[in-house]
Amino acid sequence: MGQNNANRGKTQMIIGVPKEIMHDEDRVSATPDVCARYISLGHSVLVEKNAGEGSYFHDEQYAAAGAEIVDTAREVYERAELILKVKEPQFNRLMDMHEVDMMRPGQVLITFIHPAAPSNHQMVQNLAARGVTALTLDGVPRISRAQSMDALTSMSTCAGYKGIIMGSNLLPRFVPQIFSAVGQIRPINALIVGAGVGGLQALATAKRLGARVHAADIRPAAREQAQSLGAQIIELNIPEEAAVGTGGYAKSLSRELLAQERAALAARLPEMDLVFLSALVPGKLAPILITEEMVQAMKPGAVIVDISIDQGGNCALTPPGEIQTRHKVHLVGIKNIPGLLPESATSMFALNMFNLVNYLIKDGQLVLDRGDEIVQGILTTLDGQVVHAGAREAMGL
Repeated sequence: MGQNNANRGKTQMIIGVPKEIMHDEDRVSATPDVCARYISLGHSVLVEKNAGEGSYFHDEQYAAAGAEIVDTAREVYERAELILKVKEPQFNRLMDMHEVDMMRPGQVLITFIHPAAPSNHQMVQNLAARGVTALTLDGVPRISRAQSMDALTSMSTCAGYKGIIMGSNLLPRFVPQIFSAVGQIRPINALIVGAGVGGLQALATAKRLGARVHAADIRPAAREQAQSLGAQIIELNIPEEAAVGTGGYAKSLSRELLAQERAALAARLPEMDLVFLSALVPGKLAPILITEEMVQAMKPGAVIVDISIDQGGNCALTPPGEIQTRHKVHLVGIKNIPGLLPESATSMFALNMFNLVNYLIKDGQLVLDRGDEIVQGILTTLDGQVVHAGAREAMGL
């Protein structure tokens, strides 16, 4: 390794691409084409054997691009300075150890961490204790100069499309209006809560499938976009100054306003067949917008697809990582819906990652300017400390 480093000089980084180990996760953090881009800039790339198979990118394609194929995740972690992943570190059952425990002080990790989610608190604290510098992709701010780095937007597009397909598949009834010899069957009612990127893609997909679409969002601009796609708007009557924060993101609501939003949704939920939940507040736990009592009032056979589950979920009953039926309503809490669209999702993700890495590396070194808005949004652990504001608040630090 030392000799290889000497040959490469001091202006390059060793980038590691391990195989994702989350159940049903077929994405990978770099495509062969993107590996070739890293290599053209002077970096070397280690790719774990078969890392891209699930998204139909093969070892021979990576090798042809100039990447080195290595046999084990352990070797990737041992040799790489910068680890690129899709999902947060997990317990590797094959190696009988957690991915965090394969990392070392000073190593850099870039992935989706969702550090405010309670299920990830211990893992984030372990990253800090390990001395790893961790950067979370869900913290990339939605500003013009960060658009090309915004993997969350790309994955939300995938989740919006695939989430509606999954929800429709669980429904016990037709989605569109059907005319048959025995009469007319009416289209379903679909409700999109949170008209951000994922919500708008879900809305458009539900409409293409023939559903009557409804939308709810506390932000006026988001409601206008939903309406332009043909949705009937459910008015939540939240004052704009309480709803919209920096960069057009939703703000956390007071207990009173949150109760008001729930009441408005509760009035319309019983008529809905398919509900898509994607309401998020950046860096914080997702607000609970649908309570157990509200689920009980829904139609038997209705479906809730909750893509905000990585940050806790918008429905109180959403099962993390699973699909369950409660009160005769199907609840989809799959955490990696974009992973079910692996080829498209990987192609988008890998380019977002490349653009972020290229932005952060200057003269062969990763430069973290704490005054930079992008760095502020993504920096999660540094120098043995949890520094992510949303994570610290959720952890009570």
